[in-house]
Amino acid sequence: MSKAAALDYARKGIRVNVVSPGFIDTPMMARFTGGTEEGLQTVIANEPVGRPGKPEEIAAAVLYLCSGDAGFTAGANLVVDGGQTV
Repeated sequence: MSKAAALDYARKGIRVNVVSPGFIDTPMMARFTGGTEEGLQTVIANEPVGRPGKPEEIAAAVLYLCSGDAGFTAGANLVVDGGQTV
């Protein structure tokens, strides 16, 4: 859907992109960890960078896409997951 929207609106100067975050250190992580340290360590063990992401790291990706530096970026899926999906 986002790719179709990106094509539909590109000529109007509207850029449509997607940010796909990985495990981010927020209260929502409890859903994946069971709210336990053991669960957190299990999640981290599957993360190539060895830690969950920070909300600020997702915000930085969004800010990039909103900036003029991403002016030629349309229809992209920016994966910010610490290498988990590589």
